[in-house]
Amino acid sequence: MSETLPLLNALDMARFTARGFLRFDAAVPAEINAQFLAEAGEPPKPAPGRKMLGTYMELLANSGVPEVPPGVPLASAYPQGSAIQRLLDLPVVKGAIQSLVGPDPVFDHHFLHVTFPPAYYEAGGGENVSQHTHQDSTIDPSEGFDLQIMYYPHKVTREMGGTRFVPGTHLRRVSEVALGRYQNIAGQQHMVCEAGTLLFLHNGIWHGGGVNHADRTRTMFKIRMNPSVPQTRLWDVSTLPPEPAQRPIFFIKSPQPETVESILMTPEPWFEQDTGRLEFLNRVKLWRRLSGDPDFDADYWATRLQNPARRA
Repeated sequence: MSETLPLLNALDMARFTARGFLRFDAAVPAEINAQFLAEAGEPPKPAPGRKMLGTYMELLANSGVPEVPPGVPLASAYPQGSAIQRLLDLPVVKGAIQSLVGPDPVFDHHFLHVTFPPAYYEAGGGENVSQHTHQDSTIDPSEGFDLQIMYYPHKVTREMGGTRFVPGTHLRRVSEVALGRYQNIAGQQHMVCEAGTLLFLHNGIWHGGGVNHADRTRTMFKIRMNPSVPQTRLWDVSTLPPEPAQRPIFFIKSPQPETVESILMTPEPWFEQDTGRLEFLNRVKLWRRLSGDPDFDADYWATRLQNPARRA
């Protein structure tokens, strides 16, 4: 008998389309979190004169996290019984992965991100600064996307400088280097969370690591995966309304219910009044791909541009 997975519904998918992420708080059981931290290993103690790169390389060399070549099936990337494989086997994780990149995604890469407290920088003479804002490996203009999972195996406090990310930036392609000049953007979020929290991210979302001012290391594990099938109607499409309908725009007398359209048309704080509307069009284009409906529109943005009378 095939496994019935909790696939994402239409509103979940609309939120991912619009904002570029889904968050699952405390989704990973404490037993798996403890196993992962044990497998990842303890970082070496601060030592006078030892630079951060040396500390990091020693941690990675002694870690139990395996080296995995890109291009292998995700299903065979990790040993059975390992913490990461157990995490990937959780129904909520499998359902979200299948909804976004299909049932058999391809492993791209992973990395053990560890942010060290001030004592390490004081010992090595380095500067404790935040990571620059960036997109991860944005190297193609295709409409599809890779999925990235960020896993937080222990509680992250604000003092630890958890990952910051800017919702809604995933569809705005920019130079990764140029992004580095921006550190604080309206609407950005910081990961303050309980142990076992997961972030499912579109690969284009702007993000960076914060400065750790706490007295312990902060650990985050990231896995990136590629789709192996077209990213169309992989989720619970039974949650779509039978017939999408345009809603009134601009002149609205009464509150409107939450729908796919209302989610896709909700601006982020950083949107400009004019060019922010380009993001609405980008969202409509992505939703057409995910829903398999080439005629879908929200608030008439795409339809008015495709009006053949305007081109006659």
